[in-house]
Parts: sequence; C-alpha cells; structure tokens
Amino acid sequence: MKFGRSWLPAHLLAWLYAALLLVPLYYLLVSAFKTNDQIFGSPFALPSSLSPHNFTEAFTSADLGAAVLNSVLVTALALALTLGLAIPAAFALARSEGRLGAFVERVFSLGFLVPTFAALFPTFLLAAATGLFHTRAFIVLFLPATAMPLSVVILVQFMRTIPREMEEAARMDGASTFAVLRHVYTPMCMPGIATILLLNFLTFWNEYLYSLVIIGPDPGLRTVQVALPTLKSLTGTDYGILTAGTVLTLVPVWAVYTVLQKRMQQALVSGAVKM
Repeated sequence: MKFGRSWLPAHLLAWLYAALLLVPLYYLLVSAFKTNDQIFGSPFALPSSLSPHNFTEAFTSADLGAAVLNSVLVTALALALTLGLAIPAAFALARSEGRLGAFVERVFSLGFLVPTFAALFPTFLLAAATGLFHTRAFIVLFLPATAMPLSVVILVQFMRTIPREMEEAARMDGASTFAVLRHVYTPMCMPGIATILLLNFLTFWNEYLYSLVIIGPDPGLRTVQVALPTLKSLTGTDYGILTAGTVLTLVPVWAVYTVLQKRMQQALVSGAVKM
C-alpha cells in the first residue's frame, strides 16, 4: 500500500498529461466536421453531422492528392537513403577501438549543435549551384544529411551491446564483413532501426521550411506541409476545411506509428534494462 500511495502523484501526472494531449486531438477531430459558426459557437460540442464535405473540399482545394504522393515519395526515398548510410557508418564506429573512430563519432554528435535555420542560406546556394533548385531530388538528398547525427548515435549504442563472440562465430563460418552486418548486426538492432525510422519519418513528413524554399509552391512538386497552408485565405479562412485537411495529413503519421510503436517500445525497454 505504501508503494502504491507513493506512486499516486505519478499516476495523476500521467493522466493529466494524457488529457492535455487528448483535448487538442478531440478538438481537431470534431472541428473537421463543423462550419466556422459551429467551431466558434460551440468548440467542444459534438458535430451535428458527420458529412465528409470538409474533407473532400480540402482534398480538392489544396490538391492534397498530389501533395501526399510527393510527401510519400520524398519521405520514403529519404528514409531509405538515411538507413543505407547510417547503418554501415554505425557498424564501422561500433567496431572501431582507436582514437579516429571516437573522433568521427564526436563529429557526428556535433550535428546536434547546428540550428535548422542556420543552414538555410548555404543550402539554398548549394541547390542553385548543383542545378537541383525547385526539385524533389535535392530534398531527398538533403534530409538524410540532417538525420545522420541522431541516426548514427542511436545505432552505434545498439550495436555496441552486441557481443563480439557472435561476430567471431560468423567469421569462423566464412561470413564476410557485409554478411556480418546483414545477418548479425542488422537483425539484432531492429528496435533501434525502428526507432530512427519513426523519428525520421516524423521529421521528414512534417518538414516545411526547406520544402517551401527549395521545392517551392508548384502544385505538381510541393509536399503536403506546403500545400496545407494554401487552405488559408486573406478574406476568410474556413477552419473546418483547414482542420479536415490537417486530419488527412495526420493519417499516414498514425499508420506508421501504429506499425513501428512496438519496436520502439522494445528499444526503450531494452535501453532501460541495459542502463
């Protein structure tokens, strides 16, 4: 009983935090089915009908179909490139024992110190110099560069927990370095890989500033985060349509999180146990 009572404040804080998260989500969902008058008149009341009018209007007005496809393409390619670079880099750093490996790992950690907006102008000049300005290809190449510090640091810590005896056993069976990485390290680091996949997916999908500057507002190229603000109007914004468009853009995020959440929970639990 004493142990249970001592944890009561923690449980209360957890429920309070959950309520703080659920209330905005509830407001967003119910507003997606309302008109402006209903939103401002009774913001937390249930909608009078579940008409999909706001969703269809948002989908057509902002051309969200093409924008979602562009975001899926950019995010998927950027994630694949991030994994293709981060996994071998983390593997090399995890196996290194000299000063050079420690120095390179610190260099990756320095990436956390660079503010996002500080690299905007150099990135703009680089895109113009390479002839990739107003293209999705540059964003696909740029996003993995921003994700490498976090991805490498997380994967290095996971790979260092793998016993060297497993690699030695694979070597005795004739496995090459690539085979060791593919068949030993990668399967055992799946919780860590799922973690960086989820974190980077959220970052890539919600990226707005560089997509706006580099890709631009072209309806055929813009991502969903650039297309969504076009639902606003200087003469009067229909917030029901705007919230409906926002809900549509959150569906892929919910789907990816649903798939990867168990792996991420495994990563958090295993990290706590190792500590």
